[in-house]
Amino acid sequence: MHLLDLGIFLAYMLAMLGVGVYFMKKNSSQEDYYVGGRSIGSLHIGLSVVATDVGGGFSIGLGGLGFAMGISGSWMLFTGLIGAWLAAVLLIPKVKANPSFARFFTFPQIIGYLFDQKAAKIAALICFIGYLGFTSSQLLAGAKLASGTFESLDLHTALLIMGVIAVVYTVMGGLKAVIYTDTVQWIILMLGLMLIGIPVAYSFVGGWDGITRTLPEEFFSLSNLTWQDLVNWGVTIIPIWFVGMTLYQRIFAARDEKSAKRAWFIAGIFEWPIMAFLGVSLGLLSRVAVEQGALEGFTTAMDPEMGLPVLLSQILPVGILGLMMSAYFSAVLSTADSCLMAASGNLTTDLLSSQLKGKSMNQEVRISQLLTLAIGIIAVLIAWQMTEVLSLMLYSYAFMVSGLLVPVVAGLFLNKRNPTAAIFSMIIGGSVTAGLTLAGIKLPFGLDANLFGIACSAISYGLVYYFRKKEDRTTKL
Repeated sequence: MHLLDLGIFLAYMLAMLGVGVYFMKKNSSQEDYYVGGRSIGSLHIGLSVVATDVGGGFSIGLGGLGFAMGISGSWMLFTGLIGAWLAAVLLIPKVKANPSFARFFTFPQIIGYLFDQKAAKIAALICFIGYLGFTSSQLLAGAKLASGTFESLDLHTALLIMGVIAVVYTVMGGLKAVIYTDTVQWIILMLGLMLIGIPVAYSFVGGWDGITRTLPEEFFSLSNLTWQDLVNWGVTIIPIWFVGMTLYQRIFAARDEKSAKRAWFIAGIFEWPIMAFLGVSLGLLSRVAVEQGALEGFTTAMDPEMGLPVLLSQILPVGILGLMMSAYFSAVLSTADSCLMAASGNLTTDLLSSQLKGKSMNQEVRISQLLTLAIGIIAVLIAWQMTEVLSLMLYSYAFMVSGLLVPVVAGLFLNKRNPTAAIFSMIIGGSVTAGLTLAGIKLPFGLDANLFGIACSAISYGLVYYFRKKEDRTTKL
């Protein structure tokens, strides 16, 4: 990479650290650190939501899908649109209208309100593990991007650099730093993709004629996927909008219900069609370049997720490459910081709350920062062992969804509340999904382990709820 590109990139990273320092001086309590003072408007919230949900992992992952299957990969983020709008209509009014939730920081606190503190602890542990994995996936996405762009940078060195930058400014600034940098980062990414990435790549491969001569027709079809793809994406991504800790933090941070709902509608539109087609189109263009033999040292047998960064590194002129890499690193940081904040909130507010009693506000903030730092270090170590971004992201999503979805639906929407049923369903749902995933068992019809985890969670909740209710009636008689 040319020194000019490197200078642009480093200037951007230093600016992100500067934001962290600025908001570190503004944070005076956990309310500031974890929910942004509950006063943030819809545009900032909306862009932060989509930046968090799509971010670097899905940006790199979408590029991999576009490389492997063409524009049909965009359907993955259509499930994000559905999830966002369903949550706006169904979930946000429930959360913002309940005065008991007005001082909450985390999603497990809602589980504690609906059931009991034992259920809240288990929910917090599931969220913590899930977001720890999700943070790792984002750091890995950034490392892949960096190592694919900088020839002299190996994956592990890039991972250490990404970890330091993402963790340090998140530790310092808290949720306000996360949300406001997300807004800037998302604008940079959109402009970078639309005005630089796609036009340059399109011209590089010979325009539409070059594309159509190189790839078979199925790459341009929206039906180049199986029904199992749609089902698996749907059962993993749509429910996360109802159980995602990062999303609840932003609902709590929104100044009112109207602002929160508007933010979720904004996020849905940015997910699909905007980001969905931008991401897969760039992946498709990288496949064209590889098939044409235009990317030095890269073949279709190599990691599809590396096609996009390699393409950009080889086609962008001096100065532009630095801007484009800053745009993609923006996406990575915008998700990594949010997931890190979610895991930290679970640990501090839900799992270690008793240890923080009696501490001053300044002490609480400092302890929160130290715990965020520790979680970030662990996330880097996990990413060190992984190789594929999209799989790590979807595994983390699936683990949280299969454990948490059923208790939320039963307690918040159906008013069928039983703490024992909630505990059983969380443990069984999460365990089934994790067990099937780790065992690598071939499942019927090629369906995702998450579907079976949710089913087991629902069955266990229903059985325990029924027998507990029957037992209570017998006791009363």
